Order: sequence, then structure tokens, then C-alpha cells
Amino acid sequence: MASLNDFSAETRAEIAQVRESVAALHEQLTRWGLVVWTAGNVSERLHSAPLMVIKPSGVRYERLTAESMVVTDLHGQLVDGNGSPSSDTASHACVYRNMPEVFGVCHTHSTYATAWAAARRDIPCGLTMMGDEFGGPIPVGPFRLIGSEAIGEGIVETLREHPLSPAVLMANHGPFTIGATGEDAVKAAAMTEEVAHTMWAAEQLGGATEISADDVAALNDRYQHIYGQH
Repeated sequence: MASLNDFSAETRAEIAQVRESVAALHEQLTRWGLVVWTAGNVSERLHSAPLMVIKPSGVRYERLTAESMVVTDLHGQLVDGNGSPSSDTASHACVYRNMPEVFGVCHTHSTYATAWAAARRDIPCGLTMMGDEFGGPIPVGPFRLIGSEAIGEGIVETLREHPLSPAVLMANHGPFTIGATGEDAVKAAAMTEEVAHTMWAAEQLGGATEISADDVAALNDRYQHIYGQH
């Protein structure tokens, strides 16, 4: 089994920085009401080595620190840390191996997004902010059992079919989101819950009118290339 001593000083320094980042991102999950008790997780992949940082399994959020974050390789094998990695580690690792552009993965059981997952329904694209962030509906992925790479394989399969979406609702489980950074993945998780709630409300009013594909494409292009600071 690899240890931190097998990696360069550059990698060890990056691990320390990513542990701080991932610990802070877990605080964001509780701040935005996306998780309860010990459910959910965020990981971030290193740039200098094939490693990732994720939270330990079954530890309450208020007890998480940078030091408690664990380091694994991209097959989910522990490299450094005092706890067992999250039960979703194999799925995160699978995403990183198969989607090299992804450096952050987030998983929550946020209420409204998970309700759509339980119903096995895509969240229809009835909001301009969905066109912006997701480039269309938020898709439902297949039902897969926890504890292996099966969930990760389902995430990869679904997002390859919906290349503009950073989010997938795994059936009867909950949302998984990806990003170029861990923060991008957490942002996508917060946005997923926001639109899931709003579109649920629209359902109570008889259903939303979906935005045309051409308008969604224009919204997404503007948001990804013009909006914000560059």
C-alpha cells in the first residue's frame, strides 16, 4: 500500500491544501441544508498525483477537520488518514478515472432533489437558471447498490449522455454533482436542490412550461462564457 512518503514534496503540500479545502466544503453542505447527520460527502482530486481527498465514513459534520480528511488513490485504497473512507469513495474514484476533466465530486441527500430521484423523474428544464447551470433537464441515473463502483459507473454513463449537466439524480438514492473543482461540485449540488424545490412547486400549480432547446443552448452558452468574472 502506498504512503505519503512515496510522493513528492509538491504532492504532500497539495494534499495539505486539499484537506483544508474539502473540510471547508463539507461545512458548506450543512450551511445550505443539503445534508443531515453524517449523510453525503465531497471529494477533490489532486493535480500533482493520482490521489483524492474525501471525508471519513460515519463522522458527524461538526467533528470534521482538515486533519480528519482521508487520502485515497483513484481505486479507493487508503493512502493516508486515521479513519475509513466514505462508503461512496469507490464511486467518486470511478468518476475521476473515467472523467479526467473532473476534479470535484459531491453527493447529498437534499430533500427535493432526492424526492425527484425517488420518483425516478428527470427535473424538467423550466427555469432559465437550469439552462444556465445544467444545459437542460437534470437526468435520473440507474438504481445501483451502495458499496462498490456501481454507482460511479451509473453516474459516468448518465452524464456522458447529458454532457452539459454537472448533476445526476441516482434513482432512489440522491444527487451526485461534478465540477472542475470541489467548490464547483458543491455549487452544482446547491443549485440542484434550489431548482428541484422550485420545479416541485411548479408541479403543484399544474406543471412548468419547459424552455425550448434552442433557448436553453443560448442560455447555457452565455452563462458558461460571458457571465461572471473572467
